[in-house]
Amino acid sequence: MQIVGHIDEMRGGWFIGDFLPSILRTPDFEVCYKVHKKGEIHGAHIHMIATEYNLLIRGSMTIDEQLIKPGELFILYPGDTADPVFHEDCEVIVVKVPSVIGDKYDV
Repeated sequence: MQIVGHIDEMRGGWFIGDFLPSILRTPDFEVCYKVHKKGEIHGAHIHMIATEYNLLIRGSMTIDEQLIKPGELFILYPGDTADPVFHEDCEVIVVKVPSVIGDKYDV
């Protein structure tokens, strides 16, 4: 076993993907542990290539007028608008496939 870093050293919680810093550099996928504060403005965006697989660990949020609760899994496909509203402090695990630099577009 080897400790290779800390999540606070990663950019925005992203720790695997085709970027630096990361603990595994790969173009195949990205992994993130994200913490969002209640009321945080995240900014609406879409991905044109990547599909985003999400697990809400803690808190509650709304995306696309759907309430998401802890333990629920949700998928954002290319072209889906991500415009979350955080009703509580939230923790989310995100896996994005593939890892494509620049595949985030504000809407």
